[in-house]
Amino acid sequence: MRNDILTMTATDLLGYYRTGKLSPVEVSEAMLNQIERLDSHTNGFCLVDRKTSLDFARESETRYQRGEPQGLLDGVPVGVKDVFLTPWWPTRRGSHTVDPDTTLNKAAPSVAALARHGFVPIGKTTTPELGWKGVTDNPIDGVTNNPWNPAKTAGGSSGGSAVAVALGMAPLALGTDAGGSIRIPAAFCGIVGLKPSFGEVPHWPASPFGTLAHAGPMAWTVEDCALMMNVLTEADHRDSNAVPRRSIDYLAALEGGVKGLKIAYSPNLGFVDVDPAVEAALAEAVAVFTALGAEVTRVDPGFGDPLGAFGHLFYGGAANAIRDLSAKKRALMDPQLIAVADKAAQLSMLDYLGAVNESMALRERMAHFHQKYDLLLTPALPITAFKTGREVPEDWPHTRWPTWTPFTYPFNMTGQPGLSVPCGFDNDGLPIGLQLVGARFNDALVLRAGHAYQQAAPLTDHRPALFDSRVETE
Repeated sequence: MRNDILTMTATDLLGYYRTGKLSPVEVSEAMLNQIERLDSHTNGFCLVDRKTSLDFARESETRYQRGEPQGLLDGVPVGVKDVFLTPWWPTRRGSHTVDPDTTLNKAAPSVAALARHGFVPIGKTTTPELGWKGVTDNPIDGVTNNPWNPAKTAGGSSGGSAVAVALGMAPLALGTDAGGSIRIPAAFCGIVGLKPSFGEVPHWPASPFGTLAHAGPMAWTVEDCALMMNVLTEADHRDSNAVPRRSIDYLAALEGGVKGLKIAYSPNLGFVDVDPAVEAALAEAVAVFTALGAEVTRVDPGFGDPLGAFGHLFYGGAANAIRDLSAKKRALMDPQLIAVADKAAQLSMLDYLGAVNESMALRERMAHFHQKYDLLLTPALPITAFKTGREVPEDWPHTRWPTWTPFTYPFNMTGQPGLSVPCGFDNDGLPIGLQLVGARFNDALVLRAGHAYQQAAPLTDHRPALFDSRVETE
């Protein structure tokens, strides 16, 4: 039997490591070679350090040879978004204003947890400056392109992480999401991405975007996201916003399917214009859930577009992120980030608190909604990927990215779990994402339903055309 390393999931790799049919070193070398071959087309990585990655891989290989693997992910390569602190690599956050030396010898909770479980850091993935927008480009690293068509955007802000998974550069990647930044690139790049409930995954340092910001897993399968959640949810005292640890085995909780679940299906939330190809793909996904035994009802959750309130909260966070920077440093930054931050800096305290009030009301509405419905299905995005290097599509009537992400940011305001799973392609072969939303802290159910859908309607054999040469082993 021939097996393609670059298309293996983390679950696959762990099985081969345990039997000795593959080693972490050969897998890491294959993925580093894939980065070297393809990343000039997509710019998914802003830092690759072959020596350090292979040092981690050799340590893992030694543990397997001794019969003493470490934790749940020993030897699995992971792409790390360049907003997470990594002790051995600088964290630039896509900004000339960050002194990289000050970021060394510190580990974000997610990175520390992955290290306890023996991962191989395969590199730092590209982010827009300070993770501020739904596409990926920054003044240091340039533009990140879509793996299915490099003339299109990969989305953002976790665009580099999505590229890494889609092109076999890493089976797992870390992302952050304050307005859709995991789910947007997951949908545009045809992978799976989970924004967990706020507080479920410890995050430190605290994000300037406050309670909008979540850290979470990105992978080729829901199963791998669940596996990664078992690691990322481990306790870390540095996050004072983290909820008490519940010791959920997300992988075990995947079993059970969706039979008997009450699922709401809203193709447009009552106010969104949706591309016909996206709407058709969602309808087909709904039919799969019905065939699996779920009770699916078309119903909107009943809230109006909270774009104004989200803008106050999110761009207020951007203003907060740069509040102490000098004019000299600001001149080095993305001019559009400066523009939105300067505008938000003019908000009054009551403007901001009014947005907090709207967010709290939205949380209450969705809490009541989930008393009746276990899950809400929507498109992840109303469109597919557009021309790269732009914040909004060509001829778009608005200038800012949240205007084309109306299905994602409401659930940052509510703190609910949201999962993007591939559900089809448009006529140009660009991926379409299905979003599953659950009640707060019901991440396990969201993953279970996403897994049932992916098992019934798998698109996992579809890879981008750019995914060219394959590394195979007996």
